[in-house]
Amino acid sequence: MDRDVSERRVVVGVDGSPSSYEALRWAVRYAGLVDGTVDAVAAWELPGLHGWSAPAVDMEVDEEETRETLREELTDVLGADAVGSVRPHVVHGNAAEVLLRAAEGAEILVVGSRGRGGFARALLGSVSQHVSQHASCPVVIVRSTSSGPRR
Repeated sequence: MDRDVSERRVVVGVDGSPSSYEALRWAVRYAGLVDGTVDAVAAWELPGLHGWSAPAVDMEVDEEETRETLREELTDVLGADAVGSVRPHVVHGNAAEVLLRAAEGAEILVVGSRGRGGFARALLGSVSQHVSQHASCPVVIVRSTSSGPRR
């Protein structure tokens, strides 16, 4: 990600969960208030292959699929007019580590309280808990109030 140190960057993690959609909307509203820019970050990994290399063709398919899914989610959640104000980034790696790297030098990191996996009764997901403990900038954790994309 190219970074201009003079801009007020808001980094938000997007993973397809209802709380990440709420986090995305929160990040866009906040960036509007502080005249900042929004970097929407989606991380991808091949399931079960953490720490192993895989054939490049499989990785390209998963990355392109993630990139297309992120574009669709941004449009569904923000609307076609507002989606242009967000810079999408698809990064290969562990979600928590990808978000921590992306948030270096950012004004704020915004994540949903729980991702797609995990236990229904958990208050925080593993990614939100990890970034809240290790980020170099303030972290906002947004709870979901809905079940899907809405503008």
